[in-house]
Amino acid sequence: MVPAKFTPNDQRDRGLDRFKRSSLNDSVNSRYPKVKVRNLQRSVRIHAADLARFANKAVRICFQLPRLGLTDLQNTREVSVLIVSDRRMESLHRQFLNETGPTDVLTFQHGEIFISAETARRNARSFGNSLKRELCLYVVHGLLHLHGFDDRNAAGKRTMARVQSRVLAQASGLN
Repeated sequence: MVPAKFTPNDQRDRGLDRFKRSSLNDSVNSRYPKVKVRNLQRSVRIHAADLARFANKAVRICFQLPRLGLTDLQNTREVSVLIVSDRRMESLHRQFLNETGPTDVLTFQHGEIFISAETARRNARSFGNSLKRELCLYVVHGLLHLHGFDDRNAAGKRTMARVQSRVLAQASGLN
């Protein structure tokens, strides 16, 4: 039997296949969940790829935070960040928290983080932030909820705000 000859393109394709397999293995064996961002609204221009890169950095930083016991973030393989309209967010807010009106971010224990793009834009203007920074802030907030942080009381709010600022700065490269 004579071995098949490979042209340069065949060699390149074989290398690419090997790269794809190793990338797949890396993501399957990674101790960090992969964050995927999907823009499901049309009102506000969002750079989903940039937000996903930021979110994947933030996950690694969150994993360095001390926690008591296993958290939802540690227990999931994938986090979905879903950018939605105020209308969709209001519907989710009413359905799951029995509250009226849209909110900025909702986090669900199986790794879903819903962010209202229109609320993010309004809040960015109100607080003097860029839209990108506001969205990153909401991503970190959602990740911290998945990692066991709670802001339902005053002490929890203070702790979460302090940790949120630190993670945001580190993931943004400001620290």
